[in-house]
Amino acid sequence: MTQTPQASKVQDQVPESERRRRRTRLHRAWFVAAVTFVTILGAAAFRSLPGLLIDPLHQEFHWSRGTIGLAVSVNLALYGLTAPFAAALMDRFGIRRVVAIALLVIAIGSGTTVWMTAAWQLILCWGLLVGLGSGSMALAFAATVTNRWFTERRGLVTGILTAASASGQLIFLPLLSWIVSEHNWRPAAVTVALAALAVVPFVWLLLRDHPADVGLKPYGSPEFVEKPPPVAGAARRTVNVLFSAARTGPFWLLAGTFAICGASTNGLIQTHFVPAAHDHGMPITAAASLLAVIGVFDVVGTIASGWFTDRFEPRRLLAVYYALRGVSLLFLPMLLAPSVQLPMLFFIVFYGLDWVATVPPTLALCREQYGDDSAIVFGWVLASHQVGAALVAFLGGVARDTFGSYDVVWYASGALCAAAALMALVIRRRPGVKVALA
Repeated sequence: MTQTPQASKVQDQVPESERRRRRTRLHRAWFVAAVTFVTILGAAAFRSLPGLLIDPLHQEFHWSRGTIGLAVSVNLALYGLTAPFAAALMDRFGIRRVVAIALLVIAIGSGTTVWMTAAWQLILCWGLLVGLGSGSMALAFAATVTNRWFTERRGLVTGILTAASASGQLIFLPLLSWIVSEHNWRPAAVTVALAALAVVPFVWLLLRDHPADVGLKPYGSPEFVEKPPPVAGAARRTVNVLFSAARTGPFWLLAGTFAICGASTNGLIQTHFVPAAHDHGMPITAAASLLAVIGVFDVVGTIASGWFTDRFEPRRLLAVYYALRGVSLLFLPMLLAPSVQLPMLFFIVFYGLDWVATVPPTLALCREQYGDDSAIVFGWVLASHQVGAALVAFLGGVARDTFGSYDVVWYASGALCAAAALMALVIRRRPGVKVALA
């Protein structure tokens, strides 16, 4: 592809000595990826809190677990449904503006919960505001950064950015669980608000929307890529991309598998593991620490999955991931106990490695099937992930109120994961597509 006159002009304005220096130093794309990592890391605080709130809110306000689960489900659903529109808004207004505003909305939503007295206020503050803010910087944010700044190493970068959320869970879960245990839930909500605010300066000062903004090629690209003009009609484009993708079979298979992914992670383990372990006599801090350990191995598993995705067929990777996850969930009811035993630690390590390992191959399949629209399509696939998470967050609470335990939820989720493994295998590859080696 020939450079445009504008691109040539930008390159000509850079002195030869500066161009030589740029060729020898670390590419700016890695710094942008680092800022994105820190942003997702800091924002992960609000993802760590819902499971810690169920018992304290139930005890203080006497709300049912189903009611509290409803607020969490609204949060999770909006997290997903906002993502595709946010990807289009980033094309229209730029990454920095969208992410900075999203963080401010999260801070307002989390901070105002300290004054709530009724369940509808929990749904408004934590469900609506935090859900909208978090959805605007969901994995579609990572997909947009990866697509713009990287031509090579996309699978690896996707894995690293996906792991940022798990790293934030590792940092914030023990801290927030200690705050909830020692000082109740309100200081924990304020901590989440402050964490979101602390990231805003990093986004505004250090993040850049496109390599062309600093006169660079995307990492691994042989050619300069001109920054596209702002895309008007973000909402219309987002809906049009959905209608176009919905006419294809792979979209429904990807959406279905990712819905089960969300149901078995954010909706199930992240929301209900702590109260389920507490039902068996385990202290909240111990259960929260186990979730944090999941975050440790999630980092390893997700980065490894990105590396595998650059080398192996994504469909088969997804099938293996879902099958192993389903098997592990079937054993979980037998492992819950008042204290942490070795088999439980084995489950935590195993589940952590598989937690969001599904993201790099799912994003790779979206990119393979839908090209330039892949970030928005992935946003819609992510929406299905969060709808699945929302349903299980709500139904898990209802099941606990109805049956007195979570056992039926673990078994049902294990069966769903087996179905997801089969669905992944029947996704058809586009003719002529080969596995891209790193």
